[in-house]
Amino acid sequence: MIRDITLGQYYPADSVLHRLDPRTKLFGTMVYIISLFLAGNVWGYLAAVLFLTVAVRASRVPFSFMVKGLKAIVFIMVVSVSFNLFLTDGREIFRLGFLKITWEGLQTAVFMALRLVLLVVGSSIMTLTTTPNALTDGLEKGLNFMNRIRVPVHEMAMMMSIALRFIPILIEETDKIMKAQMARGADFESGNLIRRVKNMIPLLVPLFISAFRRATDLAMAMEARCYHGGEGRTKMKPLCYAARDRLTYVFFFIYLGIIILLRAV
Repeated sequence: MIRDITLGQYYPADSVLHRLDPRTKLFGTMVYIISLFLAGNVWGYLAAVLFLTVAVRASRVPFSFMVKGLKAIVFIMVVSVSFNLFLTDGREIFRLGFLKITWEGLQTAVFMALRLVLLVVGSSIMTLTTTPNALTDGLEKGLNFMNRIRVPVHEMAMMMSIALRFIPILIEETDKIMKAQMARGADFESGNLIRRVKNMIPLLVPLFISAFRRATDLAMAMEARCYHGGEGRTKMKPLCYAARDRLTYVFFFIYLGIIILLRAV
């Protein structure tokens, strides 16, 4: 389960999405997330699935690698679907005691589960096709207008980039600590919920110590290299829009317009 988390990982490949400007991919991800909440019927979700299918094929990232990230949200999905399935009023289909399933609840539950799946896979495409450094540059360049109101855009982008970079590192560290503790007789799977929480203590304590140690080492390394924020810094490879980026922006606006039109159907 630990190694199934794909958020923050980068998958190297030679694809159209890998060559796009990070600002284009950030904008596309934002448009896709908005479209999932605008889609209000079957046709809207079909358009979202078609759009995601084209993006996955264009990224050249194996679909099985993206699907692995869904295992981490199974619990959240089950809880969300259950609440919508049993607590939504409407035309009754089935009743068992105080629990009942309605047509409206079934439709809402299906749309909720589909939305979560599309949201996770769609967001993963951005991190899988964009390096942390490029993502930082894209965030900083895209939000550069906020510097006029004294918002520390560079520092915010740097923190988000470091957080994304640390996710796969901490996942690997968690896996190593878990295997080491299991070799010493620790049991993380048996027992009730309270017992499992207590069994996580031998895992969480060394994980927090390792995370703080890595953060301290990173801070010392940045100070040793005289890092003082983004003021006056230049880029070795400045971001520049290409023709494919402009064409992609047009494609995003067309897709969002289709979603809005399908919502009225």
